[in-house]
Amino acid sequence: MKIVADLDKCEGLGMCEAMANDYFEVDEDEDKVNVLDDSPEESDRAHVFAAVQACPVLALTLEG
Repeated sequence: MKIVADLDKCEGLGMCEAMANDYFEVDEDEDKVNVLDDSPEESDRAHVFAAVQACPVLALTLEG
């Protein structure tokens, strides 16, 4: 599984960071998400999936 961020859609709202700050961080200057680790461990995948689903502008997806 790989996390993919569409920075054209991202508005920096921070829902992903609030739910999974080991994987997501919002850049305060650019109001865009930085994916800190795009390949979550198996044990974290449900947690990351929930964070991706929480994005109100659908800027995050999971591949694979």
